[in-house]
Amino acid sequence: MKVIFAGTPQNAASTLRALVNSGIDIVGVLTRNDAPVGRHKIFEPSPVSLEAQALGIKLIRANSVDEKVLNEIADLNADLGLVVAYGSFLDGRALAALPKGWINLHYSLLPKYRGAAPVQQAILNGERETGVSVFQLEKAMDTGPIFIAVPTVIEPGENSLRLLERLTTLGVSALLEVLPAIAADIAQSTPQSDDAKSFAPKISRADARIDWKVPARKIENLVNAMNPEPMAWTTLSDAPIRILAAREAQASDAPIGTGRVLLQDGNVVVGCNGSNLLLLQVQPAGKSAMSATDWIRGQQNKDDIVLGT
Repeated sequence: MKVIFAGTPQNAASTLRALVNSGIDIVGVLTRNDAPVGRHKIFEPSPVSLEAQALGIKLIRANSVDEKVLNEIADLNADLGLVVAYGSFLDGRALAALPKGWINLHYSLLPKYRGAAPVQQAILNGERETGVSVFQLEKAMDTGPIFIAVPTVIEPGENSLRLLERLTTLGVSALLEVLPAIAADIAQSTPQSDDAKSFAPKISRADARIDWKVPARKIENLVNAMNPEPMAWTTLSDAPIRILAAREAQASDAPIGTGRVLLQDGNVVVGCNGSNLLLLQVQPAGKSAMSATDWIRGQQNKDDIVLGT
């Protein structure tokens, strides 16, 4: 069975290589156009683009599937399309362009967390379990029948980067089970139920701003969910500071004022809503990441630090 692979970020690139190394016949790769990256906004090819070139696979760069792209896809004579974080919707013409249609690898247990940011939203909401789903693409977002869903536990303190790495490996295993079944026309799928549906909209930088008036556990979830992108952040004297790692402190009989920072027994502690948060790693504006203890020791007014101001 000949497969077209559509994807853009690093997890998709890792999936592409793993499938090729496992013998899946990838005859073409669709990825998004080069995009500005980093502080200086230098245009760079996507990780999937680089991986496809390294593997010697026919590459199509496009941010949407128009008539020209449909013709390029038709020339590949593929049987099935596979989407892993491509970043654009496929319309009805695109979905009907291949004999076996298109399938998608999604990083949640559908119908929970349909949308662009399922990994981040699961951690943000304090879920203890998530997983991967392989399903048939339809016109509606993430609604198609499911071939396989594989659960996994979200480990305590696990951030989005680490969880996505594990889900990527899990997703490859799921695809290697589903793809041969589709090729043999023996794959079975189950319709999704809308009763348990939830959504995972794209995350913005504004969503990553810390509100020190909420409990520490929610802030810990926020910090983990936003790492590595867009990173949880707050302010100190109106200057932004990223919070890269943090965890809820054990219950204390001495609550700290909201947003106030103290150095206690070698730990950097911030007051929240009835609880405290331990800061582990931070990144002040214009500086490299550092431990929270190194950061506070470099502050002039250690006894008068209030975040969020």
